[in-house]
Amino acid sequence: MKLFIFLQSIVPQHFISRLIGHIAKSENRWIKTVLIKIFIRYFSVNMSEAEVSTVEDYRSFNHFFIRKLKPNQRIILGQITSPCDGQVSQAGQIKNGRLLQVKGIDYSLSSLLGGETLGDYTNGSFITIYLAPKDYHRVHAPLDCEIIQSKYVPGSLFSVNQLTTSHLEGLFTRNERLICEFNTRYGMLSLVFVGAMIVAGIKTVWKDKVYSPNAYLEEKSFGKSIFKQGEEIGHFEMGSTVLLIAQEQMDWILSPGELVKLGQPLVSPSDDHPQS
Repeated sequence: MKLFIFLQSIVPQHFISRLIGHIAKSENRWIKTVLIKIFIRYFSVNMSEAEVSTVEDYRSFNHFFIRKLKPNQRIILGQITSPCDGQVSQAGQIKNGRLLQVKGIDYSLSSLLGGETLGDYTNGSFITIYLAPKDYHRVHAPLDCEIIQSKYVPGSLFSVNQLTTSHLEGLFTRNERLICEFNTRYGMLSLVFVGAMIVAGIKTVWKDKVYSPNAYLEEKSFGKSIFKQGEEIGHFEMGSTVLLIAQEQMDWILSPGELVKLGQPLVSPSDDHPQS
């Protein structure tokens, strides 16, 4: 296990990710078709819910990876809903400005969010969702919200699988990430896209290109700032992790290890107590 993490630390993470990203964007018919078919078979991808179900109709592997769903494949139901498909890694309360990564390992809220924030999340709550390779990789608004600011923080690209998460302290504060801070009926809420090994980029609906892995960027002006619950915010060009950080102490109804789908309720109805 330590060897696996050590090898990740010495390999040229960004070079490997750029190289694989370049291959993933190839529109060579043979390359993209073979890659997509192998991926579907190996990871048991459910293509019946994809908007485009025929492999040959995808321009590239990357086009397939960020595939859209058919209309009405996900029901948006609840006060705060899952922003993506995935598996819950952790869910709980923020204690003394620290979040739980796994049992025995926690990390700094301030480091995760890149310093100062608009909201005070010190006594708030969080939920961490891991997107497996087979999952739908677009991220949506968990409730009606207005984006106020975002911060792209360059960093490492360690894997975010269970093995690495269980042994590498401060994993989510080391990897590159995009922090989007929203104003909601529950006060401020941060949604964090965490990059990972082989992730070719993080992209939002308000930007034409993925974020540069070499440049810290703060944004306070957006082409689109108001999002209805369930509207798309962005996507990963390969898999990773999403965190929701709330000012309030939410009564999360999902536990670590549970699978979750976009639009599935994350809190109990008793948490319907928005700030006045």
